[in-house]
Amino acid sequence: MTDPLDHWARLAGSAVLLDGFHALKHALRFGAEVPVAVTADRAATLALAGELAPDVREAMAALLTEVPAQTYASLVPRPHPTAVAALAVRPSRAANLRELARVPRTAPVVVLDEPRNLGNAGAVIRLAAGFGATGVITTGTLDPWHPTVVRGGAGLHFATAVERLTVPELPEGPLYALDPEGEDIRGLKFPDDAILAFGSERTGLSAGLRARADHLLRLPMRPQVSSYNLATSVAMTLYHWSAL
Repeated sequence: MTDPLDHWARLAGSAVLLDGFHALKHALRFGAEVPVAVTADRAATLALAGELAPDVREAMAALLTEVPAQTYASLVPRPHPTAVAALAVRPSRAANLRELARVPRTAPVVVLDEPRNLGNAGAVIRLAAGFGATGVITTGTLDPWHPTVVRGGAGLHFATAVERLTVPELPEGPLYALDPEGEDIRGLKFPDDAILAFGSERTGLSAGLRARADHLLRLPMRPQVSSYNLATSVAMTLYHWSAL
């Protein structure tokens, strides 16, 4: 039988790190291939699964290997309070691109234009999965599969299509970009195949994406308030789409 730590060492350079109980729970729930999982307290982890995720408890029980707390901590950048970690196979890029390009779409694609904050990107992916968005695309240098992004997304990368593309590579569909100079969002209804684009909190939309946009929109905001958090802006926009 393969030693789990040897298996971990062989996979660590290419696999997706699932950092914490909830990341593993969601990955299993949405069909991820998880070759190895460890915990510092197997009994406590399975008890948590029985309470919060009975649908995947059996799968966790088959996967989890208990290791000393010090060993667990050596496998992750920052130990999670649940002391659980796993490695998953990253979904096929080709399959994700097919999903993002599929028409007609029944839910929007979210684009984060040159985002900077890894945690915010993870929170957006978690939101997009919750609303059933087709996927999340990032432009620029941020890797949407960075371990910190996956941790912020609680493993919900496996519930939606997540990829990094350039602006010219964005899928077809009407592009609605959030911008302070745009039309008030409250007067619009988005089509289901919309592409919803959000600039960074500091610099806003890039020139390339702004030029590609079919519509500029703005969120309601009290005067003298400079901006919303990126994830908050995405949540407000997706809620507007889902409610109309």
